[in-house]
Amino acid sequence: MKKKILLPTDFSKNAYNAINYAIELYKEESCEFFILHSYYLPGYEKSNLLSLEPTDKKLNEVKLRAEENMEQLMSHVHSNENDHSFCFLNEFGSLNEVLKKIVEKEDIKLIIMGTHGETDNENIILGRNAVNVMEKVRNCPVLTIPNNIVFKKPNEIVFPTSYKTHYKESELTTLIEISKLTKAPIRILHIQSDKELNKKQEEKKELLNQILKDTNYTHHILFNLDLQKGVHCFTQSRESEMIAFINKKHHFFESIFSDPMVKALGNNAHIPVLALHDLRN
Repeated sequence: MKKKILLPTDFSKNAYNAINYAIELYKEESCEFFILHSYYLPGYEKSNLLSLEPTDKKLNEVKLRAEENMEQLMSHVHSNENDHSFCFLNEFGSLNEVLKKIVEKEDIKLIIMGTHGETDNENIILGRNAVNVMEKVRNCPVLTIPNNIVFKKPNEIVFPTSYKTHYKESELTTLIEISKLTKAPIRILHIQSDKELNKKQEEKKELLNQILKDTNYTHHILFNLDLQKGVHCFTQSRESEMIAFINKKHHFFESIFSDPMVKALGNNAHIPVLALHDLRN
C-alpha cells in the first residue's frame, strides 16, 4: 500500500523545493504524492457574517489562475521511481481547513511543506503558514523544509523532550520511519535542572526507549539552560541537520518556536523541522 504524502504549494520556489525534497526523501518507498494548492480571496471569511460573499467573477478569476499555475507545475514535477504517483489538487478555502479536509479524506500520513511563502522572503525563517500548519493541523505530522536546502540525508535528528509526555508508538512512527530511511541516529535531548529525573520521568524515558528500540538513538543532557537556548546550542555545536518534537500543547510549541529561537536556527543551521502530534489533543 502506498504511503500518502501531502505537499502544499503556493507555486513559490520554496514550495517547489519542498516537493523535490519529499520525492528524494521517499525515493525508495512506494508513495502517492498529493500536490495541493488552496486558493482564497483576500477579505473573505466564511465564519464572518459581515464578510461579503465573493462574486462568481472573482471566484472564477482566482480559480483560473490556480489552474494555470498548477498546469505549469505539473510539467515540472516528476520522479524516476516507478512506485511514485502524483495527484494534483486545487481547492478553494483557507489553507489549514483545506489541509485538514484532505488529510481526513485521503488518509494522508505526512505533510511536507516549505517554510517560506509566495514571497520567498529570506528574512522569514518559519513563514506564517508553516507555523500555523504545525500548530493547527493536528491530525497529521508536518515536516517543514527551509528555503533552498538541497536534499541530503540528515547526519542526526535531534529530539528534545522533558520525559513528561506519555509517548505512543503511533505518534513517533514518522520519526522512526525517517530515521530508518536516512540511517540518521536520533539524539534525545533533555534539558535538566539540578534535580534528578523523578520516578514518572524515568518511566517515560523507559517507555521511549522501548518505542525506539529498533532505531539508532542516544540520550543527551544539558544542564541549567532554558529550552530555546539548549536546543539551539546543541544543534549548532553538533551541526545537526533535523529537529523533531512532539507538539503536545500550545505553550510547549511557543516555548520552542518563539521568534528568537526560529531565527537563530534558520540563520545558523537551515534545518528541516518535524512536528509530531499528541493524538489525544
